Amino acid sequence: MAEREMTDSEHAAQYGPLSVVSTSTDGIRVVTLAGEIDHHTGDTLRQTLDATDVPRPRIVVDLGQVTFMDSSGINILIAAHRALGEAGGWLRLAAPTESVMRTLQIVGVDAVIDCRETLHEALSD
Repeated sequence: MAEREMTDSEHAAQYGPLSVVSTSTDGIRVVTLAGEIDHHTGDTLRQTLDATDVPRPRIVVDLGQVTFMDSSGINILIAAHRALGEAGGWLRLAAPTESVMRTLQIVGVDAVIDCRETLHEALSD
């Protein structure tokens, strides 16, 4: 099934070197990022991952088009993971590029946050 067929709603935005597309698939928010995640774009990512108004929020972050991520991005993902878990939900990371996956592995985020090789795997239970 094509991803476009699974999408219920869509919102896109461009924030400098970071592009954000937020969709919803079967009650799961899918945040597709493209570009760089750093201290300049961190607030955008933080706001995108905020789900304080959603009961049992489930979010998949598609990192397949992210070319760079620094410690700002790592900290935002960890904070979102904690917040979503406390709300009874979860955060999954999908399709990280090789350089992003290396960063996640070096700091151990891949052992804390569920990382899947593809978006399809991340959307599956």
